[in-house]
Amino acid sequence: MASAKPGGYNNVRIVVVGDQGAGKSSLIIALAVGIFSHSVPPVVPPTRLPADYYPDKVPLTIVDTSSRPEDRNKVAAECKIADVVVLTHQCDRQETLDRLSTFWLPELRRLEVKVPVIVVCCKSDLKKLPEFNFESQIAPIMHQFPEIETCIECSALQQTQVSEVFYYAQKAVLHPTLPLFDRGTQSLKPRCARALKRIFVLSDQDKDGALNDEELNDFQVKCFNAPLQPKELTDLTEVVQNKIPEGLSDCGLTLSGFLFLHELLIQKGLPETIWTVLRKFDYDNDLKLGDGLLPVAQFKRASDQSVELSNDALDFLKRIFLSFDSDNDGVLELSEAEDLFSTAPENPWKDNAYKDAAERNASDGLALNGFLSQWALMTLLDPINSLANLMYIGYTGDLRSAFHITRRRRIDRKKKYSQRNVFQCFVFGPKGSGKSTLLNAFVGSLSEFWVKLSSKGTVNILVLREMPPDGVASLLSSKDSLAACDVALFMYDSSDENSWQQAYDMLVKVASHGEENGMEIPSLIVAAKDDLHHFPLSVQNTTKVSQDMGIEAPITISMMLGDVSNLVHMIIDAAQHPHLRIPETEAGRNRKLHHRFVSRSLIFASGS
Repeated sequence: MASAKPGGYNNVRIVVVGDQGAGKSSLIIALAVGIFSHSVPPVVPPTRLPADYYPDKVPLTIVDTSSRPEDRNKVAAECKIADVVVLTHQCDRQETLDRLSTFWLPELRRLEVKVPVIVVCCKSDLKKLPEFNFESQIAPIMHQFPEIETCIECSALQQTQVSEVFYYAQKAVLHPTLPLFDRGTQSLKPRCARALKRIFVLSDQDKDGALNDEELNDFQVKCFNAPLQPKELTDLTEVVQNKIPEGLSDCGLTLSGFLFLHELLIQKGLPETIWTVLRKFDYDNDLKLGDGLLPVAQFKRASDQSVELSNDALDFLKRIFLSFDSDNDGVLELSEAEDLFSTAPENPWKDNAYKDAAERNASDGLALNGFLSQWALMTLLDPINSLANLMYIGYTGDLRSAFHITRRRRIDRKKKYSQRNVFQCFVFGPKGSGKSTLLNAFVGSLSEFWVKLSSKGTVNILVLREMPPDGVASLLSSKDSLAACDVALFMYDSSDENSWQQAYDMLVKVASHGEENGMEIPSLIVAAKDDLHHFPLSVQNTTKVSQDMGIEAPITISMMLGDVSNLVHMIIDAAQHPHLRIPETEAGRNRKLHHRFVSRSLIFASGS
């Protein structure tokens, strides 16, 4: 759930910087003691304000900095740990204003200080000309440097807007405008608009595309603990009607009207109101659902366990697929998929791992099988992200019922069957063996991962992952590197003896790794390019290896001669029966014989 304190901050650290004589230290002292001091030290010690100083009830630490060139590294170090930077200049010294854009702001960027900046025009009592317009002077700089949250004039001598400087600094941290609003376009940023769209959809209880008076009132009570007064509702309606007529329909406030009202709040300098809404719906400072909302602890698992979506979640996904398939053609086109994820921070399937993983039609659309395969892959690789995206697109069930943790693979082997519905196959083979061609034939694309849905008997999803030949040694350097693998596939070019030898070497290394670490994996050998002439003694050599290692003879395939879909079912069958097709190396066989000999010796010794 969202933190009780805005933004989750228990303290806000404000670092004040600027040129010598710009008024940094005087400003801090004027805030701390409430009067102007003519005797100001070069650097004021850190000043702490209690939680009840400002309405947000979060304490502040204000850090002054030196203007001496020799202290530049200390200033940089303070800026790097700041929550917000207050950048000062003196109103009657043009050179200090110029240095905001020529030195200070570029320097903060160089230091990679990615926090809000408050620009403060100090000593406003020294204005030489009444017509001096601070806003017109600072506007071009704010346009150039969007990290500037706001600008403000103040006078420590006259105690004018001193407290406001640090109020706005705190506000910039707890309720920042930058993630919400694009000053250049004067519009909500995409991630903010997407979050607000999701909130709108959740608040639209009758799903008619508009918020009626009752739904608006429920929204108001949820976010602000107070109902909408009749006059407030009338005023709201009039504003939308005058500014954006399409923001209202016969049913109530539309999405465009809802977004317009939030834009208006920012333009009026009230980003805290939007943050209140976002946090009530459990969004964090990155405009994502907060980690506290997701049952992360429930995903704790051993290296040979995986996460799968539950039937409840799959049923939800089938319904959501049908609801977003607007033309009812059984395919989710790219535009429809974008609409589906328009309430998520971004479309998760634009990530390279998912981009081309599942079967698509000529226009890159996904049928239901491909759609479910994509979700299976995301749940396998990144279950937290998968669950979060379920919530983004409207899943409202018990989060703990949306997934389950599979049984450990080593237990599957003892039980002689697997309960899993999603299997992962590592595909090994030398360059030119036909791995990519085979996998491309399965799903019609090239990617790091391929997912294929099989419906022979029960519905299973197969995730195939091509292992680069030069990465095998690195893969096997970790004890648990094969823990995620249900089946290993070893491919070679049946016309090339060297290709076979390399595939055999990989098979021995993988099998040895499994034997040594208790991660034995069912393995299949695939002889590709069967339409070509086999190398001499091909059948004899490969058959002998298969017999010696206790696995099946190579499966012959040809991409030129026909369909290879039956191979998918053979891979899944191997995964479903994890005690079979386990290759045994000579070293592994000798190890077993030694263990048996030792066991028998112990039995004999104890019997005597």
